Amino acid sequence: MFNDIPCSGEWGYALDYKVHINDGRNFHVLYKDIFRHRIYHFDCDRRDPLVLDCGSNIGMSILYFKHVYPAARIVAFEPDPTILPYLRDNLAHNGITDVKLIESALWRADQPRTLHSDGKYGSSIAGHAATDSSAHSATHTVSCVRLRDYLTEPVDFLKMNIEGSEWDVLSDSEDRLHQVRAMVVEYHHLPGLPRTLHKILELLDRQGFEYLINDFDAETNPQSQPPFRLGATSRYFLLVYAQRKDRPT
Repeated sequence: MFNDIPCSGEWGYALDYKVHINDGRNFHVLYKDIFRHRIYHFDCDRRDPLVLDCGSNIGMSILYFKHVYPAARIVAFEPDPTILPYLRDNLAHNGITDVKLIESALWRADQPRTLHSDGKYGSSIAGHAATDSSAHSATHTVSCVRLRDYLTEPVDFLKMNIEGSEWDVLSDSEDRLHQVRAMVVEYHHLPGLPRTLHKILELLDRQGFEYLINDFDAETNPQSQPPFRLGATSRYFLLVYAQRKDRPT
């Protein structure tokens, strides 16, 4: 059970998992959203579904997938060198050795990019991060890979939380998204980012997906709650759940 919020560098618990924490509030929100609200849950008849975890952070989503499907085949993407030690610790301490970890960012080209890091949960290679000094304090040059290169076989679930790069990566992979049976994409409305939600939804419709949109809750996402306001500094996040229309229900 989750009680008090632990501090950075301490260990917390999620179900039977022991978790090395880089930020107490981040852990609290991840536990609430992933384990209690189950935002990344999916149903699959296979005991060993293939999961692409794009933006793994400290590994809470991987722990959830392994809790539901112990034999799941997971490819995890995480580029931030300040977060990767926590991710590796959390896999090792919980005996998870069969995850393929790609220590790269997802982008529309295989070329190094500058990662703007907050060392917690908001690291980004998207262009807005360079001017968002309130959220990012360090920069790193990281390698990038293309999602399309990992869509060469059926994927049971795609989880994407890549801090503003979602449109670039999805559009680059559009002709291979038919491989994906279901997905959850976190859409980021942040200062300096182009507004691409309509493009993402049009892409999903073109590729045969039905979708729904969710805005978390007031704690996770306060600026999406009424009374509504939009301005140059508005920040909110949306979950887009998409499922292939031809998938049995």
